[in-house]
Amino acid sequence: MRIGLLGTGPWARAVHAPALSGHGAVDFAGVWGRRPAAAGELAAQHGTRAYDDVDALLADVDAVAVALPPDVQAALAVRAARAGCQLLLDKPLATTVDEGRAVVEAARRAEVASVVFLTTRFQTAPQAWITEQAARGGWFTARAQWLGAVFTGDSPFAASPWRREKGALWDVGPHALSVLLPVLGDVRRVTAAAHGPGDTVHVVLDHAGGASSTLTLSLTAPQAAAGAAVELRGAAGTAVLPESEQGAVEALSRAVDALDAAARTGRPHPCDAAFGLRVTEILAAAGTLLSRDTGLALT
Repeated sequence: MRIGLLGTGPWARAVHAPALSGHGAVDFAGVWGRRPAAAGELAAQHGTRAYDDVDALLADVDAVAVALPPDVQAALAVRAARAGCQLLLDKPLATTVDEGRAVVEAARRAEVASVVFLTTRFQTAPQAWITEQAARGGWFTARAQWLGAVFTGDSPFAASPWRREKGALWDVGPHALSVLLPVLGDVRRVTAAAHGPGDTVHVVLDHAGGASSTLTLSLTAPQAAAGAAVELRGAAGTAVLPESEQGAVEALSRAVDALDAAARTGRPHPCDAAFGLRVTEILAAAGTLLSRDTGLALT
């Protein structure tokens, strides 16, 4: 599979390019970016070609990996699907439901495979845990905390305009949902959403399986408080999401394998664009509630 990279930012440099160039079963065929000089530099580092024209890259490859802001990703994903490229997408799929639907529809019409890279779902131990807990069932409630220090530390993502605009709900919310949905079932209703300190948000979900869950999401947590945790409680007792020894590069390599398998077999991956769209719908509903959140002051 000849695969091209769209994007040259910190995530592309730290994860996508190393994973693609180090993958033994794909041909890392080229890089396109909105900054040609950055594309040239990244391509030179990994022994591949820089493209000035995105359509030229799409014509030369079988698949694309996208490491771009979600509003930019959505339009380019539609373009890539129409060019017949398999899609390895980043989260969130899009920042509006309509844009997400356009990606899903373009992939369906072109009959191309899609995978949304949700890191935890492509790490061996966490994914095995998710599968085990989904099969076990009987869960009563769950809590997920995804606390980042992007805006309180020295993160390379602190300069990201879309993260500053959309906040933790859209940046780390997809990670939490990627764990909860396969275990507890689809979300029937976003019950509540409220603001916390900084960009922190608290979201309450009602799931199709009968359980409820709470999400605490932040990019402005103190560095000492940063980290992710998921806890389930139910008839089987308590279960806690295990940490993974695999980093993002190895996880992305597994996502490439998943995309290749979906393209060859025609069987959709559980984290395909349709799943990404569902996540987008839930985030949008939570965002609507957050826009109405006034709280009740106690004096």
